[in-house]
Amino acid sequence: MEDESLKILRLILAIIVVAISSYSLITDKTGAIIPYILFFLALMLLVTGITEFRENRKANALTLFIVTGFNFYVLFEILFN
Repeated sequence: MEDESLKILRLILAIIVVAISSYSLITDKTGAIIPYILFFLALMLLVTGITEFRENRKANALTLFIVTGFNFYVLFEILFN
């Protein structure tokens, strides 16, 4: 049951990322919206990494955790510069 809730959360986060990205493409307000896209994308990658770790695919999980960390790094660089 716990994995089902993670899959639902991952789907919701993916829908949010696609919706915000589509909005930024339509309105040409990419600069102001990129931090939100990066934040939700990092959350989605984190949830995916947790799911992969629980399914004993540790190499995939480690890769996803590294990408999540890099994503948060870029997000904070954008926010604080």
